[in-house]
Amino acid sequence: MIYPLEEPVSLETEPPAFVLQITPYLWAAGFTGDISPFRHGPTIGIEKRFSDIMDDLNFGGFVNLWARQESFVLSADVMYVNTTDSRTSGPLPPLPLPIPIPPGTTVSGSVDSTQFMATVQGGYRLVGTPEFTLDVLGGARFWHISNDVTVSASRLGIARRYGERFGWVDPVVGARAFLPLTQAFSLQAQVDIGGFGVGSDFTWSALATANYIVNDQFSFSAGYKVLDVDYRNGGHVYDTRLHGPVLGMTWRF
Repeated sequence: MIYPLEEPVSLETEPPAFVLQITPYLWAAGFTGDISPFRHGPTIGIEKRFSDIMDDLNFGGFVNLWARQESFVLSADVMYVNTTDSRTSGPLPPLPLPIPIPPGTTVSGSVDSTQFMATVQGGYRLVGTPEFTLDVLGGARFWHISNDVTVSASRLGIARRYGERFGWVDPVVGARAFLPLTQAFSLQAQVDIGGFGVGSDFTWSALATANYIVNDQFSFSAGYKVLDVDYRNGGHVYDTRLHGPVLGMTWRF
């Protein structure tokens, strides 16, 4: 949800009828909340700084697409994050399992998690002047969560793997405002709310950026982003907040 390059033209120039922007970006997000990654499993409180997430990160990608045709606008934002959290406990006492585990055996476990989120919204430009623009938006936010746990016992050669996947769709409504300060610098803000019990109980996001235009094709942006969701359904709990600074680069076509 980064749109740093709105209309990189002179304030005396009529803006183009069609604009397409693609923005890959970095999001140094911390992660807090309560999750139950497995159906009817225990709810776990999590609080991780960005540095903690980087230690577990396998792959992460964030990209935004924004387009405008006259007064109609389209927004798409995609997040994909895969992490592996490894923990080792032991030595352990004998456990009541089908296969006896002798004292001193070390049991290790790892959880491989994948989070996919895509927000797609269409809207209309209510205000479109050289000094200020305001868009109203509506659409849907798609979530897919995947968790796989692997537990192994040393000295016995035993390994067990279990995985679950779940997802949902949230309707969302929002607004976006753009304020040019000079030919090169601008400010932008976007907010949305949704869920309303359709998918999650409630979800919201907010983004604010300061933007610098390099030329008609490229710009940079820096700011802060928050994404919050409270999902509880079918024994799964995903009540989380991602928040942190963002840095993006936009290509305009």
